[in-house]
Amino acid sequence: MKLCITEKPSVAKDIAQILGADVRRDGYYEGGEYKVTWTFGHLCTLKEPGDYEERWKRWALGVLPMIPARFGIKVIPDKGIERQFQVIENLIAEADEVINCGDAGQEGELIQRWVMQKASIHCPVKRLWISSLTDESIREGFAHLQPESDFDNLYHAGLSRAIGDWILGMNATRLYSLKYSSPGNVLSIGRVQTPTLALIVQRHFEIENFKPEDYWELKTIYRGAVFNATSGR
Repeated sequence: MKLCITEKPSVAKDIAQILGADVRRDGYYEGGEYKVTWTFGHLCTLKEPGDYEERWKRWALGVLPMIPARFGIKVIPDKGIERQFQVIENLIAEADEVINCGDAGQEGELIQRWVMQKASIHCPVKRLWISSLTDESIREGFAHLQPESDFDNLYHAGLSRAIGDWILGMNATRLYSLKYSSPGNVLSIGRVQTPTLALIVQRHFEIENFKPEDYWELKTIYRGAVFNATSGR
């Protein structure tokens, strides 16, 4: 049996129709030699600090920085997610081959690899790499499936970004919250959100503190055409 794992239910439906897997089951489609299932984007995430060490459960400056010797992943604690992961795990255990049908990009690669790793995959894996979901594109992609190893560097790049976000977010959020926030309030720090928020705040203050000033521009008219000086105001 060949198992296709997509990133979204809608994508699974499109691919299942092309492959002839038109029988709907609980959490997947099947037909012929194929079964097609899906994630909901992220089913797995990096473990929380308290999952690594008991002392990291308590917010205290003395335990910072928190840097695990080896990062691990876990299924996101949500009933719907846990149920779908169980479906995928059972299907992977039965599969002769898995086809990674995740989105063509760094994040898509990371999402699918984490799910397969957590499900303890042992069978061969191939990669479907397509940029559109037209029938022609899907058929072309399945006719030219690629080895999973061709995308190892893409996965490692996504993993490195996720770990970097974890180290910065977990440690800086606790540091700033403990030092600069009132008890019970959290100052969330993130690689993307914090500089983006800083840009918004900076622009807000620029608008708030704007003071209009009179200025003159040097112009002249020559043969009915207006010319502006380029030297400024």
